[in-house]
Amino acid sequence: MVIEWTQPGEGTKADGKPVRAAKYVRMSTEHQEHSTDNQTAAIELYAKQRGFEIVKTYADEGKSGLQLSGRDALKLLLTDISEGRADFSALLVYDVSRFGRFQDPDEAATYELLCKRAGIAVHYCAEQFENDGTIGSSIIKTVKRAMAGEYSRELSVKVFAGQSHLISLGFRQGGAAGFGLRRMLVDQSGNPKTELDQGEHKSIATDRVILVPGPKSEIEIVQEIYDRFCRDGSTELEIAQFLNNRGILSDLGREWTRGSIHQILVNEKYIGNNVWGRTAFKLKQRHEEVPQEDWVRADNVFEPIVDQHVFDQAQVIIQTRSQRLSDDEMLELLRSIFEKNGRLTGLIIDEANDSPSSSAFQSRFGSLLRAYTLVGYAPDHDYRYIEINRSLRRLHPVILQDIVAGIADSGATVSQDAATDLLRINTEFTAAIVISRCKLTTGGSARWKIRLDEALKPDITIAVRMDEENQKPHDYYLLPRLDMREAILRMAEHNGRSLDAYRCETLERFYSLTARARLMRAA
Repeated sequence: MVIEWTQPGEGTKADGKPVRAAKYVRMSTEHQEHSTDNQTAAIELYAKQRGFEIVKTYADEGKSGLQLSGRDALKLLLTDISEGRADFSALLVYDVSRFGRFQDPDEAATYELLCKRAGIAVHYCAEQFENDGTIGSSIIKTVKRAMAGEYSRELSVKVFAGQSHLISLGFRQGGAAGFGLRRMLVDQSGNPKTELDQGEHKSIATDRVILVPGPKSEIEIVQEIYDRFCRDGSTELEIAQFLNNRGILSDLGREWTRGSIHQILVNEKYIGNNVWGRTAFKLKQRHEEVPQEDWVRADNVFEPIVDQHVFDQAQVIIQTRSQRLSDDEMLELLRSIFEKNGRLTGLIIDEANDSPSSSAFQSRFGSLLRAYTLVGYAPDHDYRYIEINRSLRRLHPVILQDIVAGIADSGATVSQDAATDLLRINTEFTAAIVISRCKLTTGGSARWKIRLDEALKPDITIAVRMDEENQKPHDYYLLPRLDMREAILRMAEHNGRSLDAYRCETLERFYSLTARARLMRAA
């Protein structure tokens, strides 16, 4: 790559001495071609042509640009600047995205402003604009920051879709195998290659990992855990103490606990099922508990080491033992766990002695979040959207049937695909229904995100925008596929003529489109 700049010498002071500069480089895990070596070469060429003297290097290797956390070099750079330890007056960065792919473009702007206020100019060496504060450069820089954040969002969607597909095919997506199981490396045709030890990973992109039964001695211990729990009536704590007394360690080389035994009793991998996505950490923003109906799963893809009937029996025992307790008694136990630990998680609940499991609380109260609320615990993150999404999923078939009835009342014929809910109207065109949750910004403005189904390719998408309480439709957008250029539409209350032309308060306009009209035959 050859880079040329047209303003050499701006790094030279009036006395002819070069301006002292620092360089910051970051190699992201998803963009290996922009290695720190390549960035350094481009930055040094920029410095040479413009007369800068690089006196210090800050390097974050293999670090995501989504957030500041974990980027020790950038944090040190900002600390040196804010505390007056920086002995340079310019900062050289490869491009806008190397500074960070922050989801909020203003975050990157804040860090640059910190440099500017300290008298340190930021230069983006590989960009086609001068970071000189002009209107043109400011606009381009803002757009580039937004594009960097959008790149990460789109990449997150693609990675999740790819991982979900591999799960459905029966391949393991990370994580330890677990006691009694092992990870087997297979080629792209599914032929076994080698068993992976702890800490080992596949090195060929087309290879995959599956779970296989482990040593016979471990399989017998897993089966004994189920036998003692289902046949003998032993509790998880009693089984843990039994194994510890025999000197048997877990797969992590630790003593057994109530929680570790419980995890063996509830994990479907022991009956051959591949389940993934119980929690989410998308875009490194926050850990989230995912509703069970949204888990990604593939049944009967691994060789089981526990009989299905025995596993089902264990689940019944786990659920029924909490039924002896009233709601108030269960909440009192949960409240005591909260007071003892200062916080609540599924693992903390499972480790607590003489308490129902986290799955029992989830089954009794509908979700762990609701149980947390009932004992006065508010998690660090706001999980209300989970309840809203669950409510909208329940509302979807109601709205769908109302629309089907409206189409039928107009005199049109309509059929519904049972698997996809795609509507075929008058056997002439198709329509899909998308419900969009309303989110309020910190300033109180309403925002919606509408995801168009590119796989089904409906002729018209009926986008239902919910009101601020997400209780009823706010309005509708009739979006023809031929006019849509983006798969995701981010909307405000008003979106300009090009988009709001498709907006309507009710669906009467759509129903009139579906109505059949009588035509007089020409004589």
